[in-house]
Amino acid sequence: MRYLSEEDQELASRYLFLSMALTVISQDIQSIESGNFKIKEPYLELLRKMEHKGKVERQNLRQIMKNKQLQVIYLNKNESFCSYLFVSQGYEEKRNYFIPAIRKNVENIVYELMRKVLNPGNHSYNRLEDVQ
Repeated sequence: MRYLSEEDQELASRYLFLSMALTVISQDIQSIESGNFKIKEPYLELLRKMEHKGKVERQNLRQIMKNKQLQVIYLNKNESFCSYLFVSQGYEEKRNYFIPAIRKNVENIVYELMRKVLNPGNHSYNRLEDVQ
């Protein structure tokens, strides 16, 4: 049975995947800093701006979730799925996410953050290759 409204489910999912995307961006920053790149600064600047935009959004999401008494709690992971518990005003709903679907959602958020940084006025593209 579903206890979360569509809006709460979307909010919690966005928060979850955005948090994962920020982890990926942070790891990429560390990889570039320690990597054998000839010119690191442009990549680091892009990633840091993406990280900043993502953190601002996540902070806003966190505040909205706090006001709505909405939480996301990691439960477990196996070969194919990750399980999370969404808690909303005392109601609990377990959600299982297929790992390749998680990866795709995180990738889409990374692209979205990249587009926002590279082209702040236009967010209608699906892939970075479309931004020219």
